[in-house]
Amino acid sequence: MSSHDEHVHAGHDHAEHQHAMHEGHQGHGDHAEHAGHSEHAGHGGGMNAMAASATLHCLTGCAIGEIAGLMIGTAVGLSTGWTIVLAVALAFVFGYTLSTLPLLKSGVALGAAFSVVLAADTLSIATMEVVDNLVMAVIPGAMEAGLVNVVFWVGMMISLAVAFVAAFPVNRYLLERGKGHALTHQYHGAEPVQEGVRRLIPAFSSGALAAVIIAFVLGGLSVAIADEMGGSSVPAESIESPQR
Repeated sequence: MSSHDEHVHAGHDHAEHQHAMHEGHQGHGDHAEHAGHSEHAGHGGGMNAMAASATLHCLTGCAIGEIAGLMIGTAVGLSTGWTIVLAVALAFVFGYTLSTLPLLKSGVALGAAFSVVLAADTLSIATMEVVDNLVMAVIPGAMEAGLVNVVFWVGMMISLAVAFVAAFPVNRYLLERGKGHALTHQYHGAEPVQEGVRRLIPAFSSGALAAVIIAFVLGGLSVAIADEMGGSSVPAESIESPQR
């Protein structure tokens, strides 16, 4: 009888031990699954940040190039069509330039840096330019308005915002596949060269680029509003009294 009790007791201990081991393995699996989800979420957040930074670089260059092209076209009396062509060309020039500077600062040769940027940024800049000009064309009077015009600057703000939204998924798609700004990302963490002309090359953070765009557009809008208010106010002495 005593031997039978000991056998039953040993069986219970074995079953409890197996149950504890099962729960331990299950908990370990849950923990690993949770860690995997956390890692995936962190990876997604990092990818979004990289895509946003890449889009801001392109957007800043596009904004500066477009506005410079419109200023030059207006100053020399170009037609609307040729002014748009000049603005788009300068948007590509400034967009490529802003992406090339970090590579040059990290020690990459000019030819190699331009080749990498050409492959990394062309699709993003092209997407921005197509969307930006389509939005400007849809807004009544925006394309024909001069630089000192509120309609132009409001249209520019709307078109740049829409262009950013359109180009962001393009840059994220390219990054996920090791293309686009993924080609330049390996150089961004490199130690900057502190010799010769390269040490004078500026480095721009995403926040600084966003601030440049906002300041640029708000400055133009302020000038346009001031000009419109000044033009609408007529001095009292210039008003002639009606003839009797």
